Amino acid sequence: MLNGQSAPATNKIRVVVLTADADFEELVRSTFGTNALIDLALVKGGLMGEEAKLEIGNAAVVVIDLDATQPEELPALQRLMGRLGGRPPVVVVTQAFNEVVARKLVQMRVADFMVKPVTPIELVRACSRVAHEPSREEVKEAEIYTFLPAAGGVGVTTLAIQAALTLLNSGPRGSLSTCLVDLDFQHGACADYLDLEPRLVLSEIEPRPERLDRQLLEVMLSHHSTGLAVIAAPNRPADMRSFDPNVVTRLLDLVSSHFDYVVIDMPRTWFTWTDNVLLGSNKLFIVSEMTVPGLRHAKQLVAAISERLGQAPHPQVIVNRFEQRFFAPGLRRADIKQALGDAFAGAVPNNYRLVREAIDRGVPLEEVKQGNNVTTELKKLILPPVAAKPAASKPETAPKERSLFLAR
Repeated sequence: MLNGQSAPATNKIRVVVLTADADFEELVRSTFGTNALIDLALVKGGLMGEEAKLEIGNAAVVVIDLDATQPEELPALQRLMGRLGGRPPVVVVTQAFNEVVARKLVQMRVADFMVKPVTPIELVRACSRVAHEPSREEVKEAEIYTFLPAAGGVGVTTLAIQAALTLLNSGPRGSLSTCLVDLDFQHGACADYLDLEPRLVLSEIEPRPERLDRQLLEVMLSHHSTGLAVIAAPNRPADMRSFDPNVVTRLLDLVSSHFDYVVIDMPRTWFTWTDNVLLGSNKLFIVSEMTVPGLRHAKQLVAAISERLGQAPHPQVIVNRFEQRFFAPGLRRADIKQALGDAFAGAVPNNYRLVREAIDRGVPLEEVKQGNNVTTELKKLILPPVAAKPAASKPETAPKERSLFLAR
């Protein structure tokens, strides 16, 4: 039953709020109830009891007071999200909050979530922001390519940069936007390799992740002459810390909604937010070197990810700096296939001089030498195959499956 609901009016914004908390109910009434521009529909009760009969109508935004300590509440919220189909947007307010709850909420694609106690101004800003955002059908859905090192020094940054440039140039010039995100906040090198100034100031957004919007994102983007956008923070070699998962989650979710492709350069260390990043990836590449320990580490990492996150996303291994010498001792391609099985994606040849010159000059590999063997092989791994197309036809870009953090 709706309490305090006024007759819908075309010049009013309808806000539906579900809560069993008397204090939060009072805050909602004092915040929205006296506003002439708000048509407040307040539903008293828990989500488990009211979810099936909750009347959304022509609401601009729905606020759910979630009791995450009750195991039935999250499944009920998931059913509600499935019924709504992304519109109207849902803002979740909860008292109990942890990594598991955060992961489930972002997988359900709630528009925003807040932890009690909530101030009136925070609630108003959240509702106003999500109510004026375009619907999920109108939001650009990025393809997410994530590169994770199996060990240190395997060349993951070089491959991530070249993959981002390959995706950027995979369509007609200027038609595809690509963002390279360096999540190695301690030892990241993407900005150095491209001779760019890192502009992501984490201290500005960590205290209040909700401040991060499109305007602030533009300020923190670095732009390469090729048209590639780069998000990187200044290195902090002596500052080993794990940032609030909300900061990384909000950053990547915002980036994924404004670019066609997002390429992520991951650190080797596993942080509290690593699971969410891997779950949100369309393609996950583990980069290894051509050594027995390197392949062993890659195989162990594939097994650990599959056990931890399930079969989606399926990690694939790229063996970097591959050298095949006939009649010489050492690993062969057949040995790598036998060791990695279906997880083996392919190999990138060793071209030390080319890569070193590109890094020292701060330019892409193609600027040093067009059509080089590193770029050629990486394109085969990154770009989708073109089946039954004439030779003169241009390759099609990969279909967009989903945005970051959307559950499979």
